[in-house]
Amino acid sequence: MKQLKRAGAMLLCLILSVFMFLPAGVHAEGSAADQEDQVTKEFSRIVLSVGDDQKTPVYKAGEKAVLKINILNKGNTDARNVTIAPVINSTDDWPFDMDQLNYDKSLGTIAAGKKAEAVWGEGDESLTVRDDVSGKSLKLVFKLTYDDGDKVYETERYVFVKTEAKKDTSGSGDKTQGNTQTGNTPDKDDGGNKTGGGDSGNDTADPGSGSSGGEFYDGGIYNSEPVSTGGGGAGDGSVPRVIVTGFDTDPGTVKAGSNFKLVIHLKNTSKKTAVTNMLFDFQAPAAGTDEAAEAPAFLPVSGSSSVYLDKIPADGTKDISIDLNSRADLVQKPYSITMTMKYEDGNATQFEGESSLAIPVAQEARFEFSEIQVMPDTVAVYEEANVTCNLYNLGRVKMYNVKARFEGDAIEGEEQFVGNLESGATGTIDGIVTAVTESYDESNCKLVLTYEDDSGKEYSVEQPFTMLVTAEMEPADMEMMTDVPEETGSPVGIIIAVIVIVAAATAVVTAVLLKRRKKKIQSSEEEELMDEVERFTEDERGEP
Repeated sequence: MKQLKRAGAMLLCLILSVFMFLPAGVHAEGSAADQEDQVTKEFSRIVLSVGDDQKTPVYKAGEKAVLKINILNKGNTDARNVTIAPVINSTDDWPFDMDQLNYDKSLGTIAAGKKAEAVWGEGDESLTVRDDVSGKSLKLVFKLTYDDGDKVYETERYVFVKTEAKKDTSGSGDKTQGNTQTGNTPDKDDGGNKTGGGDSGNDTADPGSGSSGGEFYDGGIYNSEPVSTGGGGAGDGSVPRVIVTGFDTDPGTVKAGSNFKLVIHLKNTSKKTAVTNMLFDFQAPAAGTDEAAEAPAFLPVSGSSSVYLDKIPADGTKDISIDLNSRADLVQKPYSITMTMKYEDGNATQFEGESSLAIPVAQEARFEFSEIQVMPDTVAVYEEANVTCNLYNLGRVKMYNVKARFEGDAIEGEEQFVGNLESGATGTIDGIVTAVTESYDESNCKLVLTYEDDSGKEYSVEQPFTMLVTAEMEPADMEMMTDVPEETGSPVGIIIAVIVIVAAATAVVTAVLLKRRKKKIQSSEEEELMDEVERFTEDERGEP
């Protein structure tokens, strides 16, 4: 019994010593209502976000503008005395003219789960987009201050806005390019004048000159009237015409700087007379981007520009071919090549004719991307990032209707229209993407570029890049809630810890007491057994 009393006293002292370390509010005011209020206060929080459910606005240089920002309270406590102000360290941080001294906005109280709207540029205020905006996206940082009725808090949030630079109204650029290409498109005048075939070519190209005229076939082919150059005897007066009915190139698309085979389809239109002893000569006009160069657009690969054909029967057809090389600096467009021909009829009468062919030449687009910049380089799910890079047109061909979009399992973004990009020009790709899922993979995103050539054919190119997306941030991690004083622990947690300690101590004391009691009983039984043995021995000795 003394041991039990001693163990109970020890347990009581242990409990009392634990409760001595509890916060004063627990054992002095330890009512259930007070403890509940304190716990509720610890778990109260305010989480303010900006730009929810808003599309990225676009501001054009020199125009009047209105800036609207949504502020949403995602916490479970009302935010009081909310103010929002842009953080402007330099004029580059603000896309508008600095017409005011103070851009602070007071929003009052934003209830939990509710949102408010801050507006700049309405009423007496005036916002004018700067004339020198570069057309890139800007990151606007805002400082938010608020309180919960007890403490004042401060945090920063950001949004992105797009800008458009002033357009060049000088009229140079596309208009000049269009005139250049239109002027080089093969037509009747181009065929007659560029082939340089003398008066015959010019008269044929101009129907009003009084000449008999020539024939212009589909596919960029022009045939002049044959002219008799003498020789031979008397005939029936008919003129055998040799015309070009078509041509093919191998490969089908002639690329600047490459070799190709030109196959020409000929026809003798005379129903009575065959033509013989035929000589064809090919000449291309000087062309290229180098003004000092006088080399033709096409040159024979073998060095000879002449082709000989023995005969074409009456109303017959034949093909001739020549291997040519196109200059590497040719602009993408059709180029003419003149083919002169000499032949004889059955009476040895000599004739000369001329045909012009328009051969389209393609320039492959050649371009490069600058390093893709992601700002910030690491974002959490549902946060936005600004992705920018430059596109350099290194080729000799204009890129039309250039578009860019950002794709990936971890991001979402809208397509951006860059426009037409001249040869040697630089385009800017500047977009906003939203993180949608967590991702740490390398090259987990890509920039998809699409463009068209002058014929309207569309091309697509992909450029991979990496964007780190972390898990969605908890509201407690997003807010600057650092003003809460540190305490030794939560009252509820301390109470639970006391209960656990008391239970453990009780179990230990009980085990010790049971062990001692068992040992005592065992010792008592052994003493009784020894007494029985001694009595039995004494009885044995006392017998006679």
